[in-house]
Amino acid sequence: MEKGQENKLKVTAEALKKLDLKEFQYHKKTVEDVVQGLQTNLTTGLSVEEAKERLQKYGHNQLDKEEEESLFEKIKEQFEDLLVRILLLAAVVSFVIALTGDHDEGITAYVEPFVILTILVVNAVISIWQDSNADKALEALKQMQALECKLLRNGAWSIHDAKELVPGDIVEVKIGDRIPADLRIAQLNSVSLQVEEAPLTGESVSVQKVTKPMPESAQLLQDQKNMLFSSTVINYGSAVGVVVYTGMQTAIGRVQEEVAGAAEEEEDTPLKKKLNAFGELLSKIIAIICFLVWIMNFNNFFDKMHGSPLKGCIYYFKIAIALAVAAIPEGLPAVITTCLALGTRKMAANNAIVRRLPSVETLGCTTVICSDKTGTLTKNQMCAVKFAYIGNGLNDLKSFDIEERSYSPEGQVMKMNSDLFEKVASIREIAAVCTLNNKSDIVYEESNFAKQGEPTEAALKVAAEKLGQYDRSLGNVDYKKSPTAYATQLKRTIKTIASLDFTSERKTMSTVVKGLGGNQNNCLLLKGAPERVIEKSKTYKKEDGSVQEFTEAEKKKLIEQIQGYAKEGLRVLGVGILYGAGSLSDLNENNLEQKLSNIEQYGELEKGGTFLGIVCIKDPVREEVKQAISDCKTAGIRVIMITGDSKETAVAIAKEINIIDKDGPNTSFTGTEFEQLSHEQKKAALGGVGGKVFSRVEPRHKRELVKLLIEMVRIFFNLTHLQNQIVAMTGDGVNDAPALKQAHIGIAMGITGTEVAKEASDMVLADDNFATIVKAVEEGRAIYSNMKAFIRYLISSNIGEVASIFLTAMLGVPEGFTSVQLLWVNLVTDGPPATALGFNPPDKDIMKQPPRSADDQLISGWVFFRYMVIGIYVGFATVGVFIYWYLYAETGDGHSHVTWEQLSNWSECPSWPAGSLTVQNYGGLDFSANPCEYFTRGKVKASTLSLSVLVLIEMLNALNALSEDNSLLVIHPFVNLWLIAAIIASIGSHMFILYVPVMNQIFGITPLNFAEWQLVIAFSVPVILIDEVLKFFGRIMNANELKKRMALLADDKKKQ
Repeated sequence: MEKGQENKLKVTAEALKKLDLKEFQYHKKTVEDVVQGLQTNLTTGLSVEEAKERLQKYGHNQLDKEEEESLFEKIKEQFEDLLVRILLLAAVVSFVIALTGDHDEGITAYVEPFVILTILVVNAVISIWQDSNADKALEALKQMQALECKLLRNGAWSIHDAKELVPGDIVEVKIGDRIPADLRIAQLNSVSLQVEEAPLTGESVSVQKVTKPMPESAQLLQDQKNMLFSSTVINYGSAVGVVVYTGMQTAIGRVQEEVAGAAEEEEDTPLKKKLNAFGELLSKIIAIICFLVWIMNFNNFFDKMHGSPLKGCIYYFKIAIALAVAAIPEGLPAVITTCLALGTRKMAANNAIVRRLPSVETLGCTTVICSDKTGTLTKNQMCAVKFAYIGNGLNDLKSFDIEERSYSPEGQVMKMNSDLFEKVASIREIAAVCTLNNKSDIVYEESNFAKQGEPTEAALKVAAEKLGQYDRSLGNVDYKKSPTAYATQLKRTIKTIASLDFTSERKTMSTVVKGLGGNQNNCLLLKGAPERVIEKSKTYKKEDGSVQEFTEAEKKKLIEQIQGYAKEGLRVLGVGILYGAGSLSDLNENNLEQKLSNIEQYGELEKGGTFLGIVCIKDPVREEVKQAISDCKTAGIRVIMITGDSKETAVAIAKEINIIDKDGPNTSFTGTEFEQLSHEQKKAALGGVGGKVFSRVEPRHKRELVKLLIEMVRIFFNLTHLQNQIVAMTGDGVNDAPALKQAHIGIAMGITGTEVAKEASDMVLADDNFATIVKAVEEGRAIYSNMKAFIRYLISSNIGEVASIFLTAMLGVPEGFTSVQLLWVNLVTDGPPATALGFNPPDKDIMKQPPRSADDQLISGWVFFRYMVIGIYVGFATVGVFIYWYLYAETGDGHSHVTWEQLSNWSECPSWPAGSLTVQNYGGLDFSANPCEYFTRGKVKASTLSLSVLVLIEMLNALNALSEDNSLLVIHPFVNLWLIAAIIASIGSHMFILYVPVMNQIFGITPLNFAEWQLVIAFSVPVILIDEVLKFFGRIMNANELKKRMALLADDKKKQ
């Protein structure tokens, strides 16, 4: 709320003036204290006038709206990149060349700056379009809030807009409602109240709510059992609550603050950092080389060929500018953007939707994946996976696995058959209890089976249907038409009289029925916590149908035996039956209210029954997760589970999918345990190379864990380098949003994920498949490898151009290239192969390599050496063919040869003695009036040869870039058909300007004959041989690095 609203406040009651919500911890207060503290009334609610006054003070019950970034600011951001600024400089200097030139080129002189500016604009448009939906998390949070609610004002209940709620309002909520604000429960209108809090707290099961105050130790949201939190959903029951927090003070409001804070602390991606560093290095190198080329020709400023020292100065300044154009890879930003965009398309085809382009590359250096459990590693669908009954004795629990198919009743029960179903009464009675003592339902809609009601009850309903299919009297069933066919059949002869709803105190639920097994007497069907059901039971039923009495020792031993299932991460429910219904034997519709009016007596009414067995429920693990986590380990990526669920469940799931091998003091922590550690202890807890489990965590814990991981470093595999952690966070709930935003890569689930999680993320998994993350990481690594390939290709080509111009200036020969020619090569000829390198297939062992360091330079020492070797050869080849044409070439065009002394001192030609230079006319050029023009106009053929050698070498260099270290004999060119097509297109574009007369005039070149093409090939092909030698040494270096890395891993394993 704005401060101006607070200044307008006019409150008549002094108590209201002193009201400050932060003074209260409502979950620790009694209902009476809460009502008194908020100056409200459970009978009449607030008056309309009082509500208006509070609305002025506290503002509307809605989340703050963040000021959106303007289009101008987004455009401005695109041009803050140093490399882009260098390109802008290139456009400016190109424009200067056009203005200061001889104006012989006319309008074509302005083509160069126009093309550069066009590339920058297109690049900016692509980036802005890709990021246009990048920050809608806060708006999505607002959409989650309830729109209307039932509100008590002036003593009357009515429907109001939820945004008008204020602290002190009295609200009624019922099954299916989304909670409109944070409420302190004042009274229950049903026997129990169950709330789905998974999106906020990570709890995988519905939370049972109460009205009594919580103890001082209850600090976490999960512990506040008497609170209803905004945007959670009522699964069962109804209640009246007092509004205690609205808007940004609600739990979801605090989540928004966390998201906003994380957004402010987001770091640049590794790719952006590397491009910035590369741009800085490039600008320094360009400035130094340009200055050197200009100053080293100082003596040549005074050559008579230029007419005056000023014109000589301008001439060599233009050469320096041409060198700058050659050095700057104009196409690099566009090629990188295109490569990343192609990567996003490829990943989208594999169900990974990338929302921010640089995130594609960042995935490749991920070192840690922090994964939420519920809905990410598991399905967030409670399912019965096992049931057991007593065989010949208490030591003989007959256990049966139940096929897990979500909420579909079409699964099998292993080892079960119709004969066994008919023979063992315990099986039939367990099925009856599961389906009749149950208030949920299963429906088939939109081609899927779905639950209606509480997830645990839905799991029991499905289990009953899977057991019921073995009842021969049921016949063949089309479950899509009748998802609860067995329940329907039972209800034809069995009548439900009343239900004794679940309460957290007794931890059981029971239903009184009539007609079970053809018996018209009442029966009480009981389910709940196994220790409570066993304690209430007087007897137990064996496989043969006989009933035996329990001893206290037997009960204790059976409870211990059943707890073994709980340690496996299963939620165990005990099942029992009270034949004759005990004190409720005469219960009917007429005396229902009389006998069941006192909830406190429900526990006594359920005593004296027979224990039948247990049903084990779990939130099943996704089938593909175990293999995905194994792949992560192979790739050197740690997986850390962060969940709001209980420690026992989290550890069991983590062990099942091999995140951890065993539980221990350094492998699993609760949020409270972790919070009590010092900063250094927290870092130590997160250290190591293995997986970790964090349970009972809140949103602030998740974000803190991500921040700590980002701060931490680990020894990289070259033994001397410290590697920054690159953290990916997966999740699907509101509670994951701050950590998703904070992490380098936020990964949201597309199907089960909330809009909040999706909008806070960098990537969305369309299939909610954890294995998709592994594919995305592989693709991220491949994209980075391909980016290095085309950067290596572009930069080595540009170094070759720089080397060519530098050698030209150093040797004193005429310049071989014009700025327009270099720009054409950099943008048009080089562009298609560079882009096509983005289609290189990943190396087969790419996921067996460790994550690269996020601060690895794009150009390492070895890579720079390779750039220089190839670039220097390109320079020698282009200048060499130029000199060779003047001195030795016999190509059949009738041109004259000159001496090296004449060529290297060509600028002094006007001062040479008459007759010292005799040249023949060739190619339609006449030099009889001024032979010195042989070094200016006459160089067109030599310049064309240089340009053609440059183009062909760069095409061959593109083939070299197919693999950084593998030979072309191993990685043949046809693994990337796009590259073959791009090379053909680039050579075709060169042929176009070479053999179309109009293009000859624009680019200052001339067609080549067959002999001249042979010369071009001879100077170009050696680049492949040179790079093959460099790759051979690269493979030796990689093998040595692998040995060191494996030795380090072996030593680390011994220390564990």
